Amino acid sequence: MTTGGGLSSAGAGAGRAGGSAAGLRTVFSGLTTRGRSFLAAGIAAGVCAYVLGQSDLLRVGLFLAALPIGCVVALYRTRYRVTGTRSLSPARVPAGSEARVHLRLDNVSRLPTGLLMLQDRVHYVLGPRPRFVLDRVEAGGSREVSYRVRSDLRGRYPLGPLQLRLADPFGMCELTRAFSAYDTLTVVPRVEPLPRVRFTGEAQGYGDGRQRALALAGDDDVIPRGYRHGDDLRRVHWRSTARYGELMVRREEQPQRSRCTVLLDTRQVAHHGSGPDSAFEWAVAGAASAAVHLLGQGFSVRLLTDTGISVPGPDGSGGFGGDSSEAVGVVLDTLAVTDQSDGTGLSPAHEAIRSGNEGLLVAFLGSLDEEQCAVVARMRRQAGTAVAFVLDGAAWSREADDGHDPVAARLRRLHEAGWIALPVSPGDRPAALWQEADRHASPTRTGAGVRA
Repeated sequence: MTTGGGLSSAGAGAGRAGGSAAGLRTVFSGLTTRGRSFLAAGIAAGVCAYVLGQSDLLRVGLFLAALPIGCVVALYRTRYRVTGTRSLSPARVPAGSEARVHLRLDNVSRLPTGLLMLQDRVHYVLGPRPRFVLDRVEAGGSREVSYRVRSDLRGRYPLGPLQLRLADPFGMCELTRAFSAYDTLTVVPRVEPLPRVRFTGEAQGYGDGRQRALALAGDDDVIPRGYRHGDDLRRVHWRSTARYGELMVRREEQPQRSRCTVLLDTRQVAHHGSGPDSAFEWAVAGAASAAVHLLGQGFSVRLLTDTGISVPGPDGSGGFGGDSSEAVGVVLDTLAVTDQSDGTGLSPAHEAIRSGNEGLLVAFLGSLDEEQCAVVARMRRQAGTAVAFVLDGAAWSREADDGHDPVAARLRRLHEAGWIALPVSPGDRPAALWQEADRHASPTRTGAGVRA
């Protein structure tokens, strides 16, 4: 990702009516502490020289006052143009990983620059603002610098605009100019590779469990496609050929992808703690790992939250197909900005999935009360295989154990409804739990299994 922009030096507006006075006021406002001290000392020396009648002191005062004023005028009359570009490598990083930002400054004027100081604005989560000092850039020359940013928190963070500070050699005056362009760094959840397992379910995926549906015999049900070299001429569909003006053949068989819904419980009341090691962040990372893994196995994946909002949206309710990098990018970008909701129930998610057969349902749930446990149990009816990872609220909140374990009771309820339900405690790894879920599945493996 690359952005660029250009700006002129401090005197860029001097040619306009009234621009000269405004420009000078702007430049004088950029006097540094040293410049203001010299100017104040010069004025004080001039007043003392007038009161005491000391001509030598007056010359010293004039020199002290003239030095910062001369620097201001020189900086105001400077005429050069510079352009800046920024590139990110990469523009999307997992939480806890580093990205490198490359800055390039080009002097496109005919004069060399003076002392330049670069500062790039970054979000406080990414670290301190990087600053660089460039001594001199020759006419037509360029300088390149780079810095690293890192965040343990998901999100989209702006980088820029790049600020250029102009200074005179004596440090009497500094002016700050900003480019208009900025970039965005996307910090996505950490994705852990998951092992290939086979869950028993009704829907079938590619590979060993491939399912094909024959097209119906009626002309109204035929889905034609263009003729390809090697197609059997007996499959030519003459009505479509006449309609489209090119040779069309019947599409006699269509592969059906396994469908999967990854449900993420984002209710704030269901998760304890905050920060990168909180229960909610574990659930988001687990959902990201499951979605990326299933996309890589050829599943049609839909990401669903407790609010009933799904990705893809209503126009793509069937989910993403295949393991394309674009689909993975959309899922990770969505999870990068997913925040906790104010909802108190999972009924909207149940309404979103109750209309069809989900094939495989993978849920990452927070704390469940009796009512929400019953809602989750009913979701099992719409899935061939249902796997739930329930975060143990007491363990994540580090509350004292009073002998009563509500998580165990909820898990038993989900097991009775047909779920493969596992508790999640701090320190558990998604890959290990994924493998354990496979061991808890039915030991009877049939050809109708779902490979995940």
